[in-house]
Amino acid sequence: MTLSVLDIFKIGIGPSSSHTMGPMNAARRFVLDLIEREQLATTTQVGVQLYGSLALTGRGHCTDLAILLGLEGHSPEGLDPLIVPPTLERIRGSGRLNLAGAREIAFDEPMDVLWHRDQTLPGHSNGMRFTALAADGSLLCREEYYSTGGGFVARADELAAPSAAAPAVVVPYPFDSAAELLDRARGAGLELYELVMANEDAYRERAQTRAALLKIWGVMQACIERGFAAQGMLPGVLKVRRRAPKMHRQLLETTVASPMQAMDWVNAFALAVNEENAAGGRIVTAPTNGAAGIVPAVLTYYRRFEPGASDEGVLRFLLVGAAIGMLYKKNASISGAEMGCQGEVGVACSMAAGGLVAALNGTNSQIENAAEIGMEHNLGLTCDPIAGLVQIPCIERNAMGAVKAINAARLAMRGDGTHKVTLDQVIATMRQTGEDMSSIYKETSQGGLAVNVPEC
Repeated sequence: MTLSVLDIFKIGIGPSSSHTMGPMNAARRFVLDLIEREQLATTTQVGVQLYGSLALTGRGHCTDLAILLGLEGHSPEGLDPLIVPPTLERIRGSGRLNLAGAREIAFDEPMDVLWHRDQTLPGHSNGMRFTALAADGSLLCREEYYSTGGGFVARADELAAPSAAAPAVVVPYPFDSAAELLDRARGAGLELYELVMANEDAYRERAQTRAALLKIWGVMQACIERGFAAQGMLPGVLKVRRRAPKMHRQLLETTVASPMQAMDWVNAFALAVNEENAAGGRIVTAPTNGAAGIVPAVLTYYRRFEPGASDEGVLRFLLVGAAIGMLYKKNASISGAEMGCQGEVGVACSMAAGGLVAALNGTNSQIENAAEIGMEHNLGLTCDPIAGLVQIPCIERNAMGAVKAINAARLAMRGDGTHKVTLDQVIATMRQTGEDMSSIYKETSQGGLAVNVPEC
């Protein structure tokens, strides 16, 4: 599997990459496939069935809304969050759906979107089945899709044979493990960010990669600013009040310097992003929505508090952080429904720790050490969102993960890069821990805080 930095960092909307962005992408793919097969014009009914974690926590994660928008042809990256409420009001008020923006059909949501809370499809716990019927009730098309974390989706046949899903891009320095990544960099005499950028050259012109990464950084900064400016309650039954705006005001009004002030700002940055995510705002998957606040918070800390910080350092951070994310995607998972929150917040913490060391011009060995520390101390982290909403404990957990990433980077840079536990070993342990973890702790809201804390 070959991955690009822009596969790991994707612009989208909240509240979930696996339960919102993934289903939207799958629904859009389904209607585009109908167009390609010349079946759209004869489609009069579309049915959607949701399974496993998507069925259990999908309502809190806005999976139903995402699927309606995807069926109308919207993509997470191109969707303006402001059009979501009126679009949903039109669909639900009229009982009509405009497939791919080109074919209007009747749509009875309670009958056409079914939630199978007691069933799981074989490929992944985030499974969906789409069906298109003709006017006489005959079957035109039926496909199963899986949302595998971070907005990635795969049809059942692609999941069964991933190597055949798409032609691989030939990169000059392929790597499937951290050991291989370090060996290739050592052999070529490259810093890790230089190696990753050389691989990105196989996808696009270097200037385009730089522009795309700086755009991602811009979206992250804008998300923090929106989070600081917003007020009121987050959507959903929990009635969670936004904390970032007040924290921001308090920090601006602070007149006495404190040695802990930088950490207070990091907390504020992370809360701002994840409150925006919970409200369905525009964010960057890093590598998921549930963990989207960690990388922006640590990057903003770098730009604000580290002497000599620059846009070049931001690029180093994002390139190296993405490479670390690729290792988890290839060798374990970035899906909370598969790994628990260690696969989301844990991975983001690992990415941010390694990325920060790269931004600070640490050595390749120190980068690998920081990434390992970031995950080692998130092993076993469960995913148990109360009411299926990406709010408690998710928002605060990003602040904790961001602070932990900074500390991991500082620990690594105080050493020479030598350490007992390797990044590959900790990734393998994370995968094994996730496989052993009970399903009630993997984004089902059937265990942990989700059953011990009243929803209202």
